[in-house]
Amino acid sequence: MDAFAAVHSATWARLHGLAHQRRLSGDEADELLKLYQEASSHLSLIRSVAPESAVSASLSAALAQARTRFTGARSNFMEDLAMFFVVSLPAAFYRLRWLTVWCGVFFCLVTAAYAFWIGTSPEALRAVGSNARVQQYVDEDFIDYYSENPAASFAGAVWTNNAWIAAQAVAFGITGFWVPMILVANAQGLGIAAGLFTATGKLDVFFSYILPHGLMEMTAVFIASAAGLKIFWAIVSPGPRRRLQAVADEGRSLITVALGLVMVLFVSGLVEAFVTPSPLPVWAKVAIGALVLAAYWAYTLVLGRRAVRAGATGDLDSRDAGYRAIAA
Repeated sequence: MDAFAAVHSATWARLHGLAHQRRLSGDEADELLKLYQEASSHLSLIRSVAPESAVSASLSAALAQARTRFTGARSNFMEDLAMFFVVSLPAAFYRLRWLTVWCGVFFCLVTAAYAFWIGTSPEALRAVGSNARVQQYVDEDFIDYYSENPAASFAGAVWTNNAWIAAQAVAFGITGFWVPMILVANAQGLGIAAGLFTATGKLDVFFSYILPHGLMEMTAVFIASAAGLKIFWAIVSPGPRRRLQAVADEGRSLITVALGLVMVLFVSGLVEAFVTPSPLPVWAKVAIGALVLAAYWAYTLVLGRRAVRAGATGDLDSRDAGYRAIAA
């Protein structure tokens, strides 16, 4: 092995040098390809004798670098990142805009129904807890929740929890029942809390702590729910596609939403941790939350509309997604 490496080391060094050279002339490009073919035969021989050797690993790395040089990278990472945030993500959000609104309407109606029931029915209020327990929740527990932990760690906990809920809504939306279950469960919890504040005459305090971060946070849940329902609907009504093809198309397109919501919920988590419990005036905190929500809708409606009109859906291109079968 040592003798073999000594005989061919100059060839391998030249291959390595050409692979890392900034510019190649025509002759050097031809030489790179010739050396690549020659070194490939060397690597095949070495692997038949000592596949786990250091020489094998080093030559394999040199060949990989050379192959990238003469085949070229398929795309640039920064261009892919820009395409994701400027085209794919806003297109996916835009396609869900109306379904997002309907999920929000449904959520708000369920929340309002629970709030009205708990806030106006003494029997329902007693079923939730004793007067002392309700008063403690309204005066201490609800408010302390936003400031009992350091802001940075609280933001991280809120972010990961909400991102997990959003991912579940997208991934399990294909079942058809998971999204309504998530919406009703969250609306029930929020409605009961609002009902407790209504019963004690402190509904303004409730909104002052919920609205700054809740405007964007709950919208993110509605977006994820809409994505899950869209995937489910691909099974029910696939259109001029086979059902599996329709689910694959929508699944690839809308899992983009789950990735995008990670960033959306990160911003929402920052607002919840640093703005909601802050000593800022209530109007200022609500204004910050409203600006975050307005920024999302401007991003979706402006960039998303443009991307969809250009034919984008949020799906991978045919090179990555593969060819689709023709179906009547």
